Amino acid sequence: MKGKTASRGFLLAWIVILILSACTPRIIPLPPPTLKPLPVTPSAAAGEATASPWPSPVPTSPGALPPAAVFPDPRLYTWEVVVSGLLRPVDIQSPPAQDRLFIVEQDGRIRLFQNGQLLQLPFLDISDRVGTKGAEQGPLGLAFHPEFEKNGYFYVNYTDLQGNTVIARFQAKPGAVQASPATEKRLLYLPQPYPNHNGGGMAFGPDGYLYLALGDGGSAGDPQNNAQNLRSLLGKLLRIDVDRGEPYAIPPDNPFGNEVWAYGLRNPWRFAFDRNGDLYIADVGQNKWEEVNFLPAGSPSGANFGWNFWEGNHPYRSNPPATGFLFPVAEYGHDQGCSVTGGVVYRGAMPEWQGIYFFGDYCSGRIWGLLRTAQGWQMQPLFETHANISTFGRDAQGEVYFAHHGGSLYRLQ
Repeated sequence: MKGKTASRGFLLAWIVILILSACTPRIIPLPPPTLKPLPVTPSAAAGEATASPWPSPVPTSPGALPPAAVFPDPRLYTWEVVVSGLLRPVDIQSPPAQDRLFIVEQDGRIRLFQNGQLLQLPFLDISDRVGTKGAEQGPLGLAFHPEFEKNGYFYVNYTDLQGNTVIARFQAKPGAVQASPATEKRLLYLPQPYPNHNGGGMAFGPDGYLYLALGDGGSAGDPQNNAQNLRSLLGKLLRIDVDRGEPYAIPPDNPFGNEVWAYGLRNPWRFAFDRNGDLYIADVGQNKWEEVNFLPAGSPSGANFGWNFWEGNHPYRSNPPATGFLFPVAEYGHDQGCSVTGGVVYRGAMPEWQGIYFFGDYCSGRIWGLLRTAQGWQMQPLFETHANISTFGRDAQGEVYFAHHGGSLYRLQ
């Protein structure tokens, strides 16, 4: 009996782990991942996005490389390890006009990679004030002020020792390789009802405002209905003016008179602006579907991305409203992964990749490309990495990177 009881207990524990893994990424160190390119097919297979009403793309500026018309053959390319020995990297950022990469580690440190070297001393260490008990907690996002070279301002999204969200500003001297934690100025403090779905992404938009991605507060299914509640800041994309007000101002054209700029999100772990102002938001799904949302440059505010009425393009609630939502331009099912990791648009030196949005899955390690053409959106699986892909990033030259949560950084070559 004792042996049977132990076996049942072990089996139950594994069932619980498998259920939670649909919502919470596994945080385990892995050996260096294997990277395998996939052949390009004439059209995407499972998970292909349907045609989109968005207009066809145009070059970002005079002299810019034109966008790719088709996917290149990924077998001609590889991902090269450029940094190793990291501790659970979760974000990669590069300040404007600087040839330096800043890598956020989940224990509370920001590392600096410059001149081909990972500096031993952290650029910033706030591990004394960061809570990391939950798998989705820690420092989760980093953004540099557009005038960082002049004012030294950078912003960090982290969970504190109580598990609540803090948006804080820090300051570094021009060209410094270290910043003092004592320069912290808190801008926003947001209680979190559960330890998961904290979102975490941060970016300055082409309008100069700071955008913040917040999850729905956690648990499963958005039990507090935060994502559709315009009085809650959870389950939203926020927009604030950090150059006015104290500690910030709400832009006058925010649609609801508060920080909310868009809503109906579950766990927007990563979002990114392209250089032309287009916005991509990858939203982690619940039980079945992972999605990528898109807003072209100049879109009006107030978009509702559908959660928790919809999961991807599929009803989550019974008989959800059919109108009033902006549906994703790409999705994939949980037969191909379990947690989407939002990416970036390639703007580097290789013309064949121009304008292609890279994104991946934390659990399966697959990397897809998303291409916007005159005929609509095309989604193509590109690489099998077998890595825990925690984030993508882009350097000052527009080259694309991804981080393996087990401790390494890769660049597309």
